[in-house]
Amino acid sequence: KGGVKKPHCYCPGTVALREIRRYQESTDLLICKVSFQRLAREVLGCKISQNPHFNTEHFQVTSLLAMQESVEAFSIGLFEEAKLCAIHARRVTSMPKDM
Repeated sequence: KGGVKKPHCYCPGTVALREIRRYQESTDLLICKVSFQRLAREVLGCKISQNPHFNTEHFQVTSLLAMQESVEAFSIGLFEEAKLCAIHARRVTSMPKDM
């Protein structure tokens, strides 16, 4: 009768709902600041490299944070609308055609 105790498993969806609640309650940024800064410098460096007066090395921290806030808000809205499209099509999973 002395056996190995099996680990506790939550019901399917319980952990997902807990994560959804955690992200809905928080106001933190979802993307790391350093990763977003690197990506923004790369994209802006490629797009505006033709302008000799534009320097991608110096950005104000507030401008990068404003860009990150707007990108995250847009992404969240996009995923919400994609989820609504999937529900309208009587599906649970969002697909690329919903975007």
